Amino acid sequence: MPEHVVIIGSGPAGWAAAIYAARANLHPLVFEGAETEDNRIAGTLPLGQLNLTTEVENYPGFPAGHLQHFIRTAVAKDRVETYLEPLEEHAHAVTGPELMNLMRQQAENFGTRIITDDIVSVDLSRQPYKLTSLGGQTVQTHTVIIATGAKANYLGLASEERFKNRGVSACAVCDGALPRFRNKPLVVVGGGDTAVEEATYLSKYASTVHMLLRRDKFRASKVMEDRAKNNAKIKIHHFREVAEVLGDDKQGLTGVRVKNNQDGSTDDLSAGGLFLAIGHTPNTAFLEGQLELTPLGYIKFTTPQRTYTSKEGVFAAGDVADDYYRQAVTSAGTGCMAALDAERYLAAKGI
Repeated sequence: MPEHVVIIGSGPAGWAAAIYAARANLHPLVFEGAETEDNRIAGTLPLGQLNLTTEVENYPGFPAGHLQHFIRTAVAKDRVETYLEPLEEHAHAVTGPELMNLMRQQAENFGTRIITDDIVSVDLSRQPYKLTSLGGQTVQTHTVIIATGAKANYLGLASEERFKNRGVSACAVCDGALPRFRNKPLVVVGGGDTAVEEATYLSKYASTVHMLLRRDKFRASKVMEDRAKNNAKIKIHHFREVAEVLGDDKQGLTGVRVKNNQDGSTDDLSAGGLFLAIGHTPNTAFLEGQLELTPLGYIKFTTPQRTYTSKEGVFAAGDVADDYYRQAVTSAGTGCMAALDAERYLAAKGI
């Protein structure tokens, strides 16, 4: 028998969708992703991008406090021991891995079935839809919720990889207010609207924000360019690229080696953080063009205020369809919406 709903992805959008679908007795099946080396490199392991972050201070309902006892009693013992140890015995905001494991456990408590594998191909040409996993499993389903997220684009430097989450970030709104970045010089890479938004946000906390542009001009709109130029805390560097991320095991990132791409010279900037604002790549390759996408490659919502896509019975949630907000709370919100949309679709079809 075909499944009522299959959810592809396991970030906040996927687990929120699973919680709502399970409570609606749709018996959801979640493909949370495969634990492969390719996924590790791409940042697409189970539990999504949030599982790669440290403290999450802006998710409602989790102020700083001693969460360890609650987590140990709420999350299955084997996952606590495998994924959450050692739980630090000091007050802090919930961390990304803690939050994602709590969401996963909540979905599982309501009867969500979970398969630790990737969906690598889909056939959306006819219903029920057919999904095929990396391990060769084939599943048919009446509805699909795609919550595969979008991975941040990085520079690809070995030194950058070493200091991810220890000074290197791809989300200023997520991380910029953390203590490690306050009152320190910070570096933002990029020259588009997003880069200016990130630099402007960071200027509220940093002593100085260095913006590195590969060219002699911004890609941002004129309004955003003027915003950067008129901010006394933002210093703009043209024809500059990151050659190396500097730091050590104790302090994490301590600076950035910057290369002049015109003459090849280098300079070292002292910095407490490096923020990449060079775009995101939505995880939609497995769809092979079967859903309508936006010009930036994100799944296109076809109806205002709904999670409908260009295929009936296929819904999208989270960053795979959101190139604007990209926050855990907004992703969870659209996950809830997608589950409700799927429930109402199935009811209308009498399934």
